[in-house]
Amino acid sequence: MTINILYLYHDLMNLYGESGNLKAIVYSLSNQNIDVNIDKLSLEDNIDFSKYNLIYIGSGTEKNQLIALENMLKYKEQIKEYINNDKFILATGNSFELFGEKIGNNRALGLLKFQSLYLEKRKVGDYIKSSAYGQIVAFENRGSKIVNNSNPFLDEEIGVHYKNLYGTYLIGPLMVRSPEFNQYFITQLINSIDENYKIKKFDLELNEKANLSYFKTYYPQKPYASLK
Repeated sequence: MTINILYLYHDLMNLYGESGNLKAIVYSLSNQNIDVNIDKLSLEDNIDFSKYNLIYIGSGTEKNQLIALENMLKYKEQIKEYINNDKFILATGNSFELFGEKIGNNRALGLLKFQSLYLEKRKVGDYIKSSAYGQIVAFENRGSKIVNNSNPFLDEEIGVHYKNLYGTYLIGPLMVRSPEFNQYFITQLINSIDENYKIKKFDLELNEKANLSYFKTYYPQKPYASLK
């Protein structure tokens, strides 16, 4: 099996080491004996979204976000069809706001029902929460918030989930620091291509050690949910 990934706006939407999400995904797929092809495309490229099994977009500055938005608007119908065909999208940081109705006073793609409003003061801090996807450990550093969110992911303020589109303000990178969600996401991605593919047990030993060290250092009084 080969999985084709589009790393969209790799040169614009790449703050906070968010390319680490893609590295975690590739690592997990490789451990499942799956070949991965990654295309890094941006403003000057002609994009055929139908070629890809997964689109990844990272976080960017507010300026770069609006540059990406202007470019994405010409692909609106392609992206809508991609989503409706149950293809996968992972958008972290402020990139998922592109799929909503508005970003500030700017018209966005309008593919999901929510709006993004700019904050007077940035929201910065850790995000630790038990969820249906296991323990989520991540970080927030954002200058906006979403409202009227009809398709929440984790909670109404932190992200969106519609079909196989997962968008969240959480960075860290999320897929490294929240390996159970990574495992869930990868499993769903593989099964969408071949539901009979024999998936091996995920090796989470390094993630376990890293997370345990993190909690002991910064949250010694906070319960840690072991991945084992």
